[in-house]
Amino acid sequence: MAETGRTGTAAIDESLVIARPRGGRNIFSKEWILFILFVGPNLFLFSLFSYWPMIENVRLSTQRWDLLSPVRLPVGLDNFEYLWQNSTFHKVLWNTLYFTVAAVGISLALGLLVALLLNQRLRWRNGARAVVFAPFMLSGAAIGIVWAYIFDPRFGFLAEMLGWFSIRSPDWLNRPEWAMPAIIIVYIWKNLGFTTVIFLAGLQGIPQDLYDAAKIDGANVFWRFRSVTLPMLSPIAFFLVVTSILSTFQSFDIISVMTDGGPVDSTNTLIYYVYEQGFVAFNAGRSAAAALVLFVLMMAITLVQLRYSESKVHYG
Repeated sequence: MAETGRTGTAAIDESLVIARPRGGRNIFSKEWILFILFVGPNLFLFSLFSYWPMIENVRLSTQRWDLLSPVRLPVGLDNFEYLWQNSTFHKVLWNTLYFTVAAVGISLALGLLVALLLNQRLRWRNGARAVVFAPFMLSGAAIGIVWAYIFDPRFGFLAEMLGWFSIRSPDWLNRPEWAMPAIIIVYIWKNLGFTTVIFLAGLQGIPQDLYDAAKIDGANVFWRFRSVTLPMLSPIAFFLVVTSILSTFQSFDIISVMTDGGPVDSTNTLIYYVYEQGFVAFNAGRSAAAALVLFVLMMAITLVQLRYSESKVHYG
């Protein structure tokens, strides 16, 4: 019997060995051919227009090239050393930080406030939502041109409004202390609609039962907002913080149209500095080095936010 059992076990093991597939998946199977046909072109184009430019940018950051000469001179880390020691680049980093913190902070606060107002049962709320969201659909260059006229200290609409109260309008776009606040105002006006709509979607997704339970516990309006609304909106707020920071880091058109980075580099941000070095100074190496710094900063900020969200974001 024992021998029979061992024989049966050996037969089973042998059948398993025989049934085991020999080798990997056949790359000429129907599934693999369909996979390659559908994914291959997209992967090729994505690599061509995303990965390859990133690799080329890293290589270019170690060279000196004027965009015209056929010769690229290797300079090692000289471009990064120049950025490290250059006072203008230090000012550019400060401008980028100032613009990002002010624009993102005010935009999120106003967006939440407007969303709370539009979430009320008002007769005109649908029309108000369309009006608030409309600027987000417009071109940044067109918005910059219009607001440049609004900020005109002599004939602008803002100067006219301040004149009603006997207040003299500052020269917004030609004074270093006023140029960046003007850019921030325009950025907030353009992106307020997007922030509001996303917050509004989050507010409408909060169950009414949570508010009812808080009322039963005796919570007033402030505590309901703090204990129910804010925790339930934390995933939405986290999404908006990430996307808004990335948006400010890449905001170029409004600055280019309204101030051209001036006056005295007061509105020169990192993305505009990349353009300025590459297509004004024709120093592609320094432009690539600045772009690499921008990429590293964006990646670092995103990773920090993702790590922070693990303990602070409430997902229901």
